[in-house]
Formats: sequence, C-alpha cells, structure tokens
Amino acid sequence: MSENILKTLAEAAKIRVQNSKKIVSLNEMANLACKLDADTGFPFEKALSGEGMKFICECKRASPSKGIIAQEFDYLSIAKEYEAAGASAVSVLTEPTKFLGEGRYLKEISETISLPCLRKDFIVDEYMIYEAKTLGASAGLLICAILNKEDLSRYIGLAHKLGMSALVEAHTASEIDIAVKAGARIIGVNNRNLKDFTVDLNNCLILKKLTPAHILFVAESGIKTRKDVERLEKAGINAVLIGETLMRAPDKKAMLDELRGTQ
Repeated sequence: MSENILKTLAEAAKIRVQNSKKIVSLNEMANLACKLDADTGFPFEKALSGEGMKFICECKRASPSKGIIAQEFDYLSIAKEYEAAGASAVSVLTEPTKFLGEGRYLKEISETISLPCLRKDFIVDEYMIYEAKTLGASAGLLICAILNKEDLSRYIGLAHKLGMSALVEAHTASEIDIAVKAGARIIGVNNRNLKDFTVDLNNCLILKKLTPAHILFVAESGIKTRKDVERLEKAGINAVLIGETLMRAPDKKAMLDELRGTQ
C-alpha cells in the first residue's frame, strides 16, 4: 500500500467518522461501549500467547493492491471455516472504500464464532475504538504511520480500558520504538513496503530483533507457504496474520493445515 493510499484511506476514515457522529454522537457511542463488559481477560492476547505459531485468519473481500479477492464473499461461512480449521483469531476488514469491508461483517462474525476478532481498519479517532467495542471486537488495529505519538498512546490506553487489545502496526525501526514507548503489548510488522507494494519477509525478521521479548509479535503480509512460516517460527515470532493466501484457497482448512505443517 503506497503512502499516498495510506494517507487517502486515513482521510477517508476521518470523513466516515464525521458522518457516523451525525448518526450516533461520540458521547452516545462511548456510553454504548462503556456499558459492555470491560473485564474480558483480553482474549486476543491470550489467543496469541503460549507455545507454537498462532494464526490470525482474515476475512477480506478486496484490497488496494489486489482488487477483488473474493467475488463471492460469504463472510460468516469463511469465519466458521477458520474456527473449525483451528485459527487462533479472526481479522475482519471494516474499511469500505478499498477493502469493501463493513462494520456489520465484524458484528455478525463476532456473534457467530467464539474466536476473538480483530477490527482491521484505519483507526483515526477514538470514536472508532468505541465503535469496535460495540461491534464485538476483541482488538483493534492501530497503524503508527497514520497516528501521532500522543494519539497512539491514548488509543492504546482507551482500548485497554475497554478490555480490548491493540495490535500496533509498525513498518520501520523508528516505528517499533514509537510503539514500544506508547505502551504496545502487541506489535505487528507489515512486510509490505509502503512505497512500492513489494513484500519482504526479512522486514519482520529484522524488526523482531528490535522488539522487547515481552511484547507479542505478529508478522503481517506475504506469508504464503509452510517454508515462510518456518522462517518466522525460528525467529521467535508469536503469530502470523494471513489474508489473501487463505481467502484464495478453496479449502481453507487444508491450506491452514499446510501452513501449520500438520497435513
């Protein structure tokens, strides 16, 4: 995803929030979220902890770099397939302009399966964190490249207060430092170059070495084969987030078994 697209999506998210606030105000959304149980035990973090590689499997209809990935997008069936296949968590795209996501996908999936769900979006306002809680998310994605340090820290704190985890996405060494200082408990490294769409697994292998051992580490993008997963396992990476590879697989359980090495 190019930096221009990243900025465009962040700006589009700001407009979305402004429009949403006209329907449900910030105070109303905050009240709705705060009425929900905050004593969750942080199921997303628990799901990524412990021995062995954990798999966050993504429900994604489209992406800026690949266009439409799933012509038929039966998101509930896909989420149920992931759960039956032994996924650790499910990532749900709610960004509507380039990923063709919707908030209702997340709400319906979180109500249908027992796995913790990640809201995958371009969170640019506290409103979206409260909203994620009301949609049933156990975690929200916070992207260093589109947030200043103060907002990043504040949003992580708000998520934790609501009983949600924050997956803080970094792409560079300086962003790892920012994420750690902001209080991240989970850091995800995107292997996709933000300038030219190229993917390099070495990015997360390098940045893992700069990340304190107590922080859960997720590798994102470009994980396609068992060999890829083995490289990440050897580096001590806790989890992988896999979207396109699974979305394109006709048999998602067989693909997940192959990636796990349990065929």
